[in-house]
Amino acid sequence: MIGSVRPVPVEEALDLLDILIAYDTVALTSNLDLIADVKNRLESLGAKVFLTHDVTQTKANLFATIGPDVEGGVVLSGHSDVVPVNPADWTTPPFKADLRQGRVYGRGTADMKGFVACVLAMAPVFASLNLKVPVHIALTFDEEDGFHGAPILLADLMERGIRPSAAVIGEPTGLRMVGAHKGCYEYRTTVSGMNGHSSLPGEAVSAVHYATRWISALLSLTDEMEGRAPNPSPYNPPATTFNVGTITGGQGRCVVADLCWFDWEMRPVQAEDAAFVKEHMAAIESGLLNEMKTVFPEASIQTEVICEIDGLEWSVDSKAIDLMKLLLANNEETKHNLKVEVVSYGTEAGLFQAANIPSVLWGPGDIAVAHRPDEFIEVADLKVCLSLLAGLGEHLSS
Repeated sequence: MIGSVRPVPVEEALDLLDILIAYDTVALTSNLDLIADVKNRLESLGAKVFLTHDVTQTKANLFATIGPDVEGGVVLSGHSDVVPVNPADWTTPPFKADLRQGRVYGRGTADMKGFVACVLAMAPVFASLNLKVPVHIALTFDEEDGFHGAPILLADLMERGIRPSAAVIGEPTGLRMVGAHKGCYEYRTTVSGMNGHSSLPGEAVSAVHYATRWISALLSLTDEMEGRAPNPSPYNPPATTFNVGTITGGQGRCVVADLCWFDWEMRPVQAEDAAFVKEHMAAIESGLLNEMKTVFPEASIQTEVICEIDGLEWSVDSKAIDLMKLLLANNEETKHNLKVEVVSYGTEAGLFQAANIPSVLWGPGDIAVAHRPDEFIEVADLKVCLSLLAGLGEHLSS
C-alpha cells in the first residue's frame, strides 16, 4: 500500500463477516435486522444514513454518507441479500462463517458480504479522514431476485439531489476490474387453457402443450441471436442467450392441463436484441392464441416482467473506470492488473449507470463459487480489498 492511510487488520473484516453471514437474508425475505445493525454502526461514526423500503416495509435499502456535504463522492455498493440454500448440500452450516485453510465458508461470503464487511471495517478510517468529497455506502435488497431494491434507492437519491461521481459495485470479480456486462431480463409467462379428458384432447386446450410450443419458438431464436452478435463480441458466450428456469402446470397424466406457467430470462448483449425477441415472440403468441381461442375463447397467454435490467455499457471516458485504474495502479498487490474486462452475468451497475452514476465492478471473491454449496472467499482477497479501500481514502482526502 502506497500512502499514509493504512488498512485495518483483516481480523476486523473477518469479525464483521461473521456477523453479516449470521443474518439469514435470503432474497425475498426480510433484511431489516442486518440493515439496523449496519445503520447503528455507521451512525455511531457520524455518518448520515437514509433508509428506503419496499411496499411491505419488511425490506430496506441503506444509503450512508461519510464526509462533507458536497456533490460527488464515491459509492461503495453491495446487495444485502443472498440466494437460497439447501443445508444438506453444505459441509458446514451455511449461515455460520467457517474459517479454515485461509478461506471463509458461508452463504454470501463471496456474493457479496465479503466486500460489505471490508467496507464496514474501513468505515471508521474514512470517518477519521479529512475527506474532500464523501464516501457513500449503499446496501440494497432483493438483487438476487429481480433487482427490486436498487431502483427504489436510486430514485430516492435523485429526489434528494445526491449525485455521486462514481460507484464501485463490489461483486466477486476475483479482484479484476469489470467495465461492461450483459443485461438481465427476467419474466414469468402464464398460459391459460381449458381442461378436459386426455382421451379427447381436441375438445380441450392444453396449457402445457401451448407453453412448450411457446418455449420452443423462443429457444429456436438461438441461431438468430448468434448471427446478430457483435463481431468481435467481448462477451462469453458472445450472443444474447435464453434460459427457461422453471415450468409448472397440469394435474395428472390423464387430464388436459388448463394452466401452465414458466420462468425464463434472456441476457441481451445489445438493447436491439431484446426488442427483436419481443417482436418475434408477439407474432408467435398471436398465432398460438388464435388456435387456442377457436376452442376456448377465454384462453390467454400473459407475460409478467420481473425485471428488465440493461447491461453496464462500455464507456471509454468512465470516471469510475478511471478511478479504479488509479487505485489499482497505486496498490502493490494490484498494480500489474489494470485490464478492463467484461462479464456475462448481470449486476446493479447498469442501474447506477442509467441513473447517471458511472460504475465499475471490482471486488473480492470468485463468481464461480457464488450461488453454490460451500461458497467461500479467500482471506487473501479480503486483505487486498482492505488495502485498495485504504487507497481510496488516501485519494479522496489528498
